[in-house]
Amino acid sequence: MSEPTVLYERDGRIARITLNRPRELNAINDAMPGELAAAVAEANRDDAVHVIVLAGAGRAFCSGYDLKLYAERPGPNPGSQDMPWDPMIDYRMMSANTAAFMSLWRSAKPVICRVHGYAVAGGSDIALCADLVVMADDARIGYPPARVWGCPTTAMWVYRVGAERAKRLLLTGDLVTGREAAAMGLVSQSVPEAELAATAEGLAARMAGVPKNQLMMQKLMVNQAYENMGLAGTQLLATLFDGIARHTPEGRAFKRRAEEVGFKQAVDERDSGAAI
Repeated sequence: MSEPTVLYERDGRIARITLNRPRELNAINDAMPGELAAAVAEANRDDAVHVIVLAGAGRAFCSGYDLKLYAERPGPNPGSQDMPWDPMIDYRMMSANTAAFMSLWRSAKPVICRVHGYAVAGGSDIALCADLVVMADDARIGYPPARVWGCPTTAMWVYRVGAERAKRLLLTGDLVTGREAAAMGLVSQSVPEAELAATAEGLAARMAGVPKNQLMMQKLMVNQAYENMGLAGTQLLATLFDGIARHTPEGRAFKRRAEEVGFKQAVDERDSGAAI
């Protein structure tokens, strides 16, 4: 049997969920979204759990979707169909993934995400669905596929930092450090990497002392404000746009280039700043 892509354990009142593809920098494959949602559901079923800590094994939190699987591998795949493509097939897949990531947002138990290394592309979608994000100072977060081949399906950038900062990041695809992300309010806190685990654990311990009903009420109240702003409708549009972005002329050219030279070189060329 294959190794699970997500690990789950409980330590007293704290549930720990760990993305578990360290050799691939926890890149998202077909299994990971469902396994993440299942772990969140398990934490919510467990009456002893008050708070969830989400982290990534190895050198990074999450490097996004596994482009070796979805871009470099020749031929069509669930994220890159032959033309003419069926947008509803794409939407069915990506909306399921978005719902899996949003299980963090909709969890009755608050979620603290601990980011080291990278939280990029789809990895930023996962991280920004958490209630609080604590980053290492030198960690990097961003959505480079905004340049070609993607749209952030959770749309959390605009809800966290507002229209102008979200446009600044998504119209360039630039990455920012943990320090920069904390300064703009994208994440709650940035600390030296050596202090990252202890900082997240301190927050978790503080929340773990609060009754579950109080935690749930406060989270539901804040989340409802965002639901009232049209979060679900924005995510529907973003998820449709994500599929479109992979099937534009430029998106299909990126896929061909990844097949020809490997996804790493194709990504370097896309993100170099040269005209596309």
